Amino acid sequence: MSNDLSILKYDEKGLIPAVIQDAETGAVLMVAYMNETSLAETVKTGKTHFWSRSRQKYWMKGESSGHTQDVQGVYTDCDADPVLIKVKQHGVACHEGYRSCFFRQLEPAGEWKVIAKQEVDPEKVYGKK
Repeated sequence: MSNDLSILKYDEKGLIPAVIQDAETGAVLMVAYMNETSLAETVKTGKTHFWSRSRQKYWMKGESSGHTQDVQGVYTDCDADPVLIKVKQHGVACHEGYRSCFFRQLEPAGEWKVIAKQEVDPEKVYGKK
């Protein structure tokens, strides 16, 4: 069976949103963007690769932190314009030191509340900014 990625619909910049989900727990870990190259590399290597819109750079998750993601499955929806990638997460997914990038919840009064425990000190992983 070939890895036919041609059904996917990328935006005008050649990007497709990628929702990254913990294959075991179902928790959404992060959302990032992929281009054709990063998605093909993800499928080929079994490690997640992305396109950074802010840095205009191709990158592999964990290349600097060591917190990699092993791909367990790649899915798309009925419109074929996002991808869902189920992974086994090694370490934390968030560059702020949380397991998931979705660690804030909007409270009824309008404030954002941190609802998770920071698992690693980002300065120890990435250095001072």
